Amino acid sequence: MTTLQAPPGRPGPNVKEEQPYVDTAPNRHTALWLAVTVAVWVVGWLIFRGQDTRTLSFQDLNGFHRWLNDLRDSIQLASSRGNWFFHGVIGNISAFFNWLVGQLQELVSTPAFPRPVPQIGWLGVLALLAWVAYAVAGVRSAALVLLSVLGFGFLGYWGDSIDTLIITVLAVLICCLIGLPLGIAMARRKAVSVAVTPVLDLMQTMPAFAYLAPLALIFGIGASSAVVCTLIYALPPLVRITEHGIRSVPETTLEAAGSLGVTKQQMLRRVQLPMARRTIVVGINQCTMAALSMATIAAFVNSPGLGKPVIAALQSLDVGGAAVSGFCIVIAAIMLDRTTTAASERAEKLNRGALASVSRPGVMLMTVVLEKLPRWATEEQRGRRPLPSPLFRRAVLALTFIPVLVAILLSRQYLSLATFSSSANVGPRIATAVSDLTDTVVNSVDTFTNAFKNVISYGLLNPLQSLLGEAPWWLMAAVLISVAFFLGGWRPAAVTVVCEAVILGTGLWHDAMVTLTMTLVATVMVMVLAMLLGVWMGRSRPADTVVRPVLDTFQTIPPFVYLVPALALFSSSRFTAIVAAMAYAVPIATKLVADGIRGVSPSTVEAARSAGITSRQMIMKVQLPMAREALVLATNQGLLYVLSMVVIGGMVGGGSLGYLVVSGFSQAQLFGKGIAAGIAITALGVMLDRITRYAAARHGRI
Repeated sequence: MTTLQAPPGRPGPNVKEEQPYVDTAPNRHTALWLAVTVAVWVVGWLIFRGQDTRTLSFQDLNGFHRWLNDLRDSIQLASSRGNWFFHGVIGNISAFFNWLVGQLQELVSTPAFPRPVPQIGWLGVLALLAWVAYAVAGVRSAALVLLSVLGFGFLGYWGDSIDTLIITVLAVLICCLIGLPLGIAMARRKAVSVAVTPVLDLMQTMPAFAYLAPLALIFGIGASSAVVCTLIYALPPLVRITEHGIRSVPETTLEAAGSLGVTKQQMLRRVQLPMARRTIVVGINQCTMAALSMATIAAFVNSPGLGKPVIAALQSLDVGGAAVSGFCIVIAAIMLDRTTTAASERAEKLNRGALASVSRPGVMLMTVVLEKLPRWATEEQRGRRPLPSPLFRRAVLALTFIPVLVAILLSRQYLSLATFSSSANVGPRIATAVSDLTDTVVNSVDTFTNAFKNVISYGLLNPLQSLLGEAPWWLMAAVLISVAFFLGGWRPAAVTVVCEAVILGTGLWHDAMVTLTMTLVATVMVMVLAMLLGVWMGRSRPADTVVRPVLDTFQTIPPFVYLVPALALFSSSRFTAIVAAMAYAVPIATKLVADGIRGVSPSTVEAARSAGITSRQMIMKVQLPMAREALVLATNQGLLYVLSMVVIGGMVGGGSLGYLVVSGFSQAQLFGKGIAAGIAITALGVMLDRITRYAAARHGRI
């Protein structure tokens, strides 16, 4: 993979990464061999259709599932009997997180006994959050936070929204304590990077749902499981981007600093960290968005926050109620995204100002750095308004904190300033209006939506599901291994063999093939849209200017929210999960395609244009072939994003592995089967990731 993306929930910036090892001479007859594989597959399906498909009915369990149920019972029994590890170590960690979240809730969102209200009422929380945003990101971010937090109250989800922020911020803080030192160690020691990178790959490939059940078993149901699973999900992007930021410091700067005889610690503190500050803050942005995404999904393990009303509304098919609570999630996502982005820009400005202001004798190291990056100083000398001194900034922050203290005190004294008035709650009216509007829209377009769903279902989804699910497992396994080999070489083929063995071991081969069918169909539709939009954006700057902000907005939205409009338009069905997956994956795939088209050499385009070819020929014969690597990479990212969303779609009729994972939370006898489904999903994701990753690296060199 040539670019590093954050885990599903929110893509990250383009970060160069080492290419996987690939064959230097890829087979030029790949298309022919793939055609032969498909022909053998179809013939085998016609001969052996319905035989040895490893189908397992919903309520049936195999030995592995029962063993997982027994393991759950053993862990619960050991914990109840005071086992030193599960009751002592894990139990204390779980109790600490539950206590910490409980204390924070009583501080700002739930009644703190014997008080009927929190320790700090809504006015105090509003003022405090706005002040923090001003301190780290500036006036505009403070205004955005002010409006966003007020929106939580007016929509009627003040407590749930603040609880979501508590889980998110707490997980991000812990991620920073772990991820920043780990990323620095990976950047400075190759051995650490080699050892940790595969673990991060697995954490990013594993869909979010796969974390929930085992962590709920170990840490129990509640806030502790929510914090831990959010931490695991949000950690990889921070570690990877921190590593990239430290490694991106120019070698000339390091050599100049080293010539002064500085130690490794001085090099880190005075050169690498200051120059990587903006990149690291971008990593915190990615971590924050991933944490918000997971904190919402963690409602399945009884996490406090906005996930609960969304799940309740989806289960009752209440589109209006789901829309209002989902809108609160969108507000939180935009608020956190814009604030952390502004913080990264401010970090860069402060860093430039610090470097430009260094002129005292004795600070030779910073002088050297400034000499190596003269553009930072000259930008300030061109008439740009100088940054305020740190002393002045601290004085302003101290003065502006006085009204914050007043607001906190007032919110403790007056009930009206501690809890939002019910008369200000416009959420129910919005929910009713959304439901009425949804009914009107659905009634007017249901003919088209049903026709579209039927065309895709009967023309593509059902035939492909029959080919994958009704073929004997050994035939389908051989087909997947062959595809992996012809596209990427022997390494992805070996990974495919291992992943297939894992899926067979879970006893859910047929369900995995059904999930693979939905993933492939959704990915095809994603790539069709991504190609159309991406080519348009790559060839037209005005189109890019208009479309890219829309894509950025869609990427900000947590995946949970996409289920709401999909459910409204297509009701509860597997196609609903596919539509939600498309909406989730199209932005990142489109951006990659657009960047690939724009990356084609201008001289090549100009030479082709001078030859008199048409626009269609330019696209089909020049730009798309030369952007092949970007297209395969877009397919890789689209597959992973679709897979993660198809799993979440299990709660709106997606079926197969996703539904088994969801059922494992609600039905005790299906716990083991739900865990097995999570393992199968992870194996499927690793297999698809490796095939497309090696295909991108291999065929990008043709």
